Amino acid sequence: MNAVMNETTERPHLLVVATGMRLFREYILRSIAPQYRIHMFLHTEPTWEKDYIEAWTVLETTLDADVLVEAARKLHDEQPIDGVLCWDEARILQTAHVAQALGLPGGDVAMVNRCRDKHLTRTALAEHGVPQPESVLVDTVDEALVTADKLGYPVILKPRALAASLGVVKVNSAEELKDNWAFAHDTTVPEAPHYDVKVLVEEFADGYEISIDSAVYQGEVTPFCLARKEIGYPPYAEEVGHFVDAADPLLADEQLIRVLVEAHQAIAFTDGVTHTEIMMTADGPKLIEINARIGGDMIPYLGLKATGADPGLAAAAVACGRKPDVTPDRTLVGGVRFFYVDENDTVLESVEFDRTGLPETIDQLVPLMTAGQTTSPPPAGTLWGRIAYATVVAGSVDECRAGLDAAEKALHWSGAVKLPATDEKEPEEAGQ
Repeated sequence: MNAVMNETTERPHLLVVATGMRLFREYILRSIAPQYRIHMFLHTEPTWEKDYIEAWTVLETTLDADVLVEAARKLHDEQPIDGVLCWDEARILQTAHVAQALGLPGGDVAMVNRCRDKHLTRTALAEHGVPQPESVLVDTVDEALVTADKLGYPVILKPRALAASLGVVKVNSAEELKDNWAFAHDTTVPEAPHYDVKVLVEEFADGYEISIDSAVYQGEVTPFCLARKEIGYPPYAEEVGHFVDAADPLLADEQLIRVLVEAHQAIAFTDGVTHTEIMMTADGPKLIEINARIGGDMIPYLGLKATGADPGLAAAAVACGRKPDVTPDRTLVGGVRFFYVDENDTVLESVEFDRTGLPETIDQLVPLMTAGQTTSPPPAGTLWGRIAYATVVAGSVDECRAGLDAAEKALHWSGAVKLPATDEKEPEEAGQ
């Protein structure tokens, strides 16, 4: 089904595959819509997206590359498409098939798969000598134990093809490895690709982790957003927050930028946007992973607020074969913090912020769940266990952190822990 929303203009015609959650991705469409004619492929009728798109096609699925290619070819015959864009990890490989079929930028399926499959990433980086933790693909817990002994504890267990640190855990001994094997091996999402050999055992890289979002145009890598991660719930690698400082001294770190560029060259990434995760160690930067999409967790949004460089417009530009403009126009700091319940299987009764007397640096206070939903903290809850987030924009990291602390104090939630069906006790109250 197609529905035209506005008159056709001379703006480039951009095909966007799916959107993701409104509360995390609307800002991208808001940026792109004034300068591009957006046609969207979805698997359900659009709702809020209608404010930003000119037309859409509802497909039986947006996870099947053949279905997407067939629909895209039909659309391209009717109205030539200038670029194809996707920021949903589960659909980036299928979107690459569409770009390839139409002869558009980003249409290198093997290139995107070298990002999607973390084992292929590691192999390409190793072949080109890019600094990274040593990594071994294993099939069984016994193989993992042998590998860990060779690498030396602690090691990292990591799923082969998930994002957002899902299934990632640090183990300090053979016993911890055996206890956490199922977590790394079995953690999945409904739309994740399946591999017979699923787990990487990796050398532990000690340091602090950053991410860099970059626009890549004809092989030229231009970073536009550098974030420092806040990690919680050890030994799991839950990303509980991020800070983007427009004046971060790492932006001028020649060694870091060289490693970033060399990593893109190693995987032959020529056109598109990337979200690269790097561990800053005493031995220098070490590549953790490269994702063939714009970052999640509101990181690019923080970059937009802190620097003025628009991530949505950068992504759309390179998708259409245009040189991106990511010139900053301000020097601020943006931060995000995510919030969780205290106990597993908490049935929420309310989630709300008291907005009284909050500092002016508060940007957004966003409940993610409502009464009646059941959630858990990490590791059971992972990123889908979050009940709310807050963003702050300020003049310094300290001021930004203070604003997030104030937002955390302003969050009030209540709920009851759901007990097993065989237990006749009353639900235990929980909240803050």
